[in-house]
Amino acid sequence: MLKVKGITKSYAKLSVLKGIDLEIHNNEIVSIMGASGAGKSTLLQIMGTLDTPNDGAVWIDNTEVTKLSGDDLAKFRNEKIGFVFQFHNLLPEFTALENVCMPALIAGKQLHEVEEKGKQLMRQLNVGDRFDHKPTEMSGGEQQRCAIARALINDPLIIFADEPSGNLDSNNAEGLHQLFIDLRNNFNQTFVIVTHNHELAKMADRQLWMRDGKIELMEQE
Repeated sequence: MLKVKGITKSYAKLSVLKGIDLEIHNNEIVSIMGASGAGKSTLLQIMGTLDTPNDGAVWIDNTEVTKLSGDDLAKFRNEKIGFVFQFHNLLPEFTALENVCMPALIAGKQLHEVEEKGKQLMRQLNVGDRFDHKPTEMSGGEQQRCAIARALINDPLIIFADEPSGNLDSNNAEGLHQLFIDLRNNFNQTFVIVTHNHELAKMADRQLWMRDGKIELMEQE
């Protein structure tokens, strides 16, 4: 599903990634842990095409995404990749359903079909009674579930999550962690999750530990 080869990244004189090689398989949940500054989020952003490396390459589903640019890159990202962040990034002026549907509408899909799929996803994620609610009218857990529905709306090949439970209380965090497992089991979804939460990391199929810009340890559950 995803292959990373020789990825390096520097900002001015600061070397953040120092030659990362990694393969992630379809229907796999992989967690990435490490201290702040280890390079976890930078690696996630490069794998997710939100940033570019100084050297190396990234392939997703046999497409070398590090060679894509402009409209081609934007199209691939919109259609093939989903994102979930610590802060849900829902647009406050739109309803929950409108937020969920937005990536599919950007892709040019039909409004009626998109809304039906959006409602179906929201029901499956237990926010089916929040279609017309604005983000400020929902709890943190409900907002994050809507963000996950938004990430799923285009049937992405892979979902990248950066501290997805970092802004949730323990009960909502536990529910979100189980949700990732359910989505993998029910939708054959692939996840790469950067987290400081040890419980979430332990639920993954593989745990990657980063230190000083390198992958130091891999643990197989």
